[in-house]
Amino acid sequence: MNAWMSWLALAAVVVILELFTGTFYLLMISIGLVAGAVIALLGAGTEMQTLSAALVGALATVLLHKSKYGWRERQDASRNPDVNMDIGQSITVQQWQDQGGGKFTARAMYRGAMWDVELQHSAPAAGVFVIVEIVGSRLMVRPS
Repeated sequence: MNAWMSWLALAAVVVILELFTGTFYLLMISIGLVAGAVIALLGAGTEMQTLSAALVGALATVLLHKSKYGWRERQDASRNPDVNMDIGQSITVQQWQDQGGGKFTARAMYRGAMWDVELQHSAPAAGVFVIVEIVGSRLMVRPS
């Protein structure tokens, strides 16, 4: 068996293993193994094949990690729209009450119930606001 065939067979095994894990990282390693096969097909030595497979696989893995498909930072569930469907939704506030210290609160109807609403880092004015976080039964909002 030629060296390039061995590299491709190894890449196929890694792709099959990737199907069991459900991540894309083994797929990136298999891309590196295919690069080793290409270098072997061009007639380079074993050292060059191994080095190119390692570099391409590592580079592909790093690029995947940095992309939107890589590991994401853990986000607090109270601010994560993937966990809480209310994050990013609009709410109308008619009147704000000054609680002192730059803190403004209100009561507003949202999804058929009255909620406590707290304004984050803004001047109070009636209007439409966007929910950015839910703390207990309080909706933290910012102007839309």
